[in-house]
Formats: sequence, structure tokens, C-alpha cells
Amino acid sequence: MSQTWVQYRQRRRRSRIAAAALSFLTAALVALLGWFFLRGQFGLPGSGQGPSQARVYDPAWMKPVRAPRAVPAEGALALLESLPVAPKDVADHYQRTAFGQAWADEDRNGCDTRNDVLRRDLDAVTFTSGSERSLCRVATGELWDPYTGKRIAFRRGERSSQNVQIDHVVALGEAWKSGAARLSPGLRQTLANDPLNLLAVDGPANQQKSAQDASTWLPANRVFRCHYVARQISVKYSYGLSVGPEEKAAMRRVLGGCPEQQSISGS
Repeated sequence: MSQTWVQYRQRRRRSRIAAAALSFLTAALVALLGWFFLRGQFGLPGSGQGPSQARVYDPAWMKPVRAPRAVPAEGALALLESLPVAPKDVADHYQRTAFGQAWADEDRNGCDTRNDVLRRDLDAVTFTSGSERSLCRVATGELWDPYTGKRIAFRRGERSSQNVQIDHVVALGEAWKSGAARLSPGLRQTLANDPLNLLAVDGPANQQKSAQDASTWLPANRVFRCHYVARQISVKYSYGLSVGPEEKAAMRRVLGGCPEQQSISGS
């Protein structure tokens, strides 16, 4: 066998190996991009940190509030399809006072809503001392923030308390534009203090969100996005609120990565 023929066979073998390696890398890249756009971007773990769900009640010391409608136990996508679709109503300007007393004791358990939510969402909670109502005043704790996936220490204080804030999952300003302006004052106060619509979260993330809906803001922690959107849908169903066209499209995209996501019950 001539040396030229041997060299030719070797070149062909190397070419086949290179082509196979290129095909494998291309397939892997396509699979990775598919996972990112269909799953990783819209619901499954991105950083591998942070909770994928969040509680609504602790029946040991919290009581359900009287929302207009109970959230049915069904898929979040199906529940989304039942919501009315309407442009945001910007005719009337939102005012926080329209939602009644901030952190009212809506469930009549003797503690204000802010401290109820802190006690529900924080780990290793301690309470203030020297008061008959000390169990209603959270002094310290640790939050595994659902919006960022970070661990945040909480300590009651004039400035330090702002490190952990209570977010309205459906922001009150956004709820106002989605139909809450037509609710009674009593129902608006219930909405503002309903634990279904409240989460303890990172202060800066809460400020960044402001009154945005799902079409313009989602948690940086991708693992939480499915629960976050399902919780917004559940709140809107419970209080008869609408979704805007862009908002609904954004919710569909998120839930497209987790079609098994269920609605969030208030119990």
C-alpha cells in the first residue's frame, strides 16, 4: 500500500471524526438553546436557588380572609383563559388611600398583616419582648427571597426593616387599572391585606417592580416565575380583575415552560 494511499485514508478518517464532533456540538447547542427559551427562561431553575413556591396561610395562627371568589384548583393556564381581557384603565388616578387602612388586621387574628406575612415567610423568627402583643411584632428573622434567590437577614429598625418589604403580588396601582377602581372600599381593603396577594421580598427588588405587570417585570429568580405568575392570575380571578393583552401574552409565555403549574389557593 503506497504512502499516498495511507495518507488519504488518514485524512478521510480525521474528516469523519471532525464531522461527527461538529454534528454532536450542533445538536447539543440546539438542545441548550431550546431548554433556555422554552424552560430555563420561563420557569425552571436558573440559579438553582430560591423557593419555587410560597405559602399563603399558616392555619396555626392565621385565618382566611373573605375574598369575593374562591380560587378553583385547576391549571394556571386554564384559569388565565377565564380572566377578562381589557386595556388598562388609566382614566382615574390611583391613590393608596383608596385601598383603606394599610396592614389592617383583615383576618381578625389580633396581629397586623405586615407582621403576619413576616412571620409566615421568614425563618428563625424572633419576636419583640415586654408586650402582651409581642408575638405580633417580628424582631428578627431570615428570608429566602423568592424574587432574587438570596438570603436576607431581617432586623426590626427604622432603616433595617426596609431590607425586607411586603410586596403586593398584583401591585395596588396595577390592580386599580385592572378593575379594582370598581370594587367597594371594603373589598379593596381586603385585596390590599389578603395574604394570597402578599409576599415578603427583597426591598430593592420590590422598589424596582413598583406597579408593573408581568409584561414588563418578572422576578430575576427564574425558578419562581411560574408560581409568581400563577399567583397573580389567582388574585385577579379572586377579585374579578382583568389582564391586558400584553400582560396575558407574557403570562402565557412563562406558563408555557411549566404547563403543569396549578393555580394558587387561598387556603
